[in-house]
Amino acid sequence: MTSEITLFVNPTAGRGRGAHAAQPAASALRDAGFSVRTVLGEDADDALRRAREAVAAGTGALIAVGGDGMMSLALQAVAGTLTPLGVVAVGTGNDFARALGMPIRDPAAAGRLAAEALKGGAVREIDLGRVGERWFGSVLASGFDSRVNDRGNRMRWVGGRFKYDLAILAELAAFKPIMYRMSLDGGPVREIEATLIAVGNGSTYGGGMRICADAVMDDGLFDVTVVGDCSRTTLLKVFPKVYKGTHLGHPVVTVHRVSSIALEAVGVTAYADGEPLGSLPLTATCVPGAARVLGAGSPTGT
Repeated sequence: MTSEITLFVNPTAGRGRGAHAAQPAASALRDAGFSVRTVLGEDADDALRRAREAVAAGTGALIAVGGDGMMSLALQAVAGTLTPLGVVAVGTGNDFARALGMPIRDPAAAGRLAAEALKGGAVREIDLGRVGERWFGSVLASGFDSRVNDRGNRMRWVGGRFKYDLAILAELAAFKPIMYRMSLDGGPVREIEATLIAVGNGSTYGGGMRICADAVMDDGLFDVTVVGDCSRTTLLKVFPKVYKGTHLGHPVVTVHRVSSIALEAVGVTAYADGEPLGSLPLTATCVPGAARVLGAGSPTGT
């Protein structure tokens, strides 16, 4: 293992926390004896190109500093390689870090954890979802939740969980069930009317909503949560339960554990790790052991 580590930084994450977080994370790694090189990039495409170059050049680890969007970019660079990923979660949602039991908004602790993991070989292999050439680590959202995500991303004036609560209320005004065509593990196509279908490699999205509460990131399977056709009143009752994962016991909710899923629906945009993925149809596949994460432990409710 080379002692040179690449710090992959989003300076705008968490309303500027990314730039400040890079310094204590880098200090922790340097104090542990590692040489740290920082990659920024002029935009997302340039940053990803630079990260991939660092991985190809044999960097000892790629340490991503930012929110879920930055973790998503980093996954595109390390997926399918032996380069381990370090997570310094300082964004708004931090769902990828949350599902892996990583420190949240504590860059010094995250940096120390990455350094200790590198020295001690504490690397956890996790599964990733794949749609075409795009990888995702947490949840693929489609339906009511993806529309909430879209609206939430436009709310620049408010952050955190409260943003998604407001977006939920706004989307309810225009709520209509969606007709999906769904195939699980290459099986027969089923037509179902549903509010949303969430494909979970990890358990949470939207800053801690436990939509796929029982998902495990190294079992080789997705947890697919289907919220069926329901009224606005029922949805208002069910959706708050998502924060504790107790929605899974509601009669309108079903869960499937599968290694692949094909989805079709008209006018639905999918999001993965909080980032727009594209319009349905799509096929998502769970790829076992696709990424190696430094110091990842058990899920946390932080």
